[in-house]
Amino acid sequence: MRMRKKKHGEERRQALAYLLIDAADIKPGTVRHFFQNADKPLMLEIGCGKGDFVIGMAKKHPEWNFLAIERVPDVILCAMEKCSAAFADDADCNIRFCVANANTLTEYFAPGEIDGIYLNFSDPWPKSGHEKRRLTYGSILAQYRTVMDAGRSVTFKTDNSGLFAYSLLSFEANGWRCENITNDLHHSVWNQENIITEYERNFSEKGFPIHRVVAYAPSHNPEILPKIEKPETTEDDTSK
Repeated sequence: MRMRKKKHGEERRQALAYLLIDAADIKPGTVRHFFQNADKPLMLEIGCGKGDFVIGMAKKHPEWNFLAIERVPDVILCAMEKCSAAFADDADCNIRFCVANANTLTEYFAPGEIDGIYLNFSDPWPKSGHEKRRLTYGSILAQYRTVMDAGRSVTFKTDNSGLFAYSLLSFEANGWRCENITNDLHHSVWNQENIITEYERNFSEKGFPIHRVVAYAPSHNPEILPKIEKPETTEDDTSK
């Protein structure tokens, strides 16, 4: 469902301008300088939604910096307002936000600039003709590999079993090492460390199991493989 346009959205964004990085101002190798402490490891959440996950992670890991990107300005406004409320002192806030797309990461980040990536409940793009738009498609994995060093990880969560099966195949076909795989995160040994997103809470309460994997980047960026044949579609899922 499309979010209703926020009243006075531009004014509200301007009031929180210290949290927002204009994508036009980002050049490879410069992102860390938008944070109070530029020496901290830099973690990236792609598709931050309303911000529950990145705020929870930032509170749990004050030793890291977090950049949260989202395509929809009004959605990112919700996340920024939550973030402002969560950090009483602006100097303690280790999160910045940016309206940007995941398929242009190499325009913003230098090789090895990102220390870890989180993908939470990405759009499954269920039609086979939309495969290249999935955030675990081979060419996008190649971008992750470029902006991260070998051995760094992408942590991927979804309620869509078809997308999860596709993503495991895509990671492995492109040389990524998959670990900590679960098809029911909330009843697994890894749930204790899990930060729940607003979307995750909603679908978990409706009985949908949550799938998760941690995939580690290979030592090189292999040639992008052709279309993965199985599964061809994620259309059998009724969730996002």
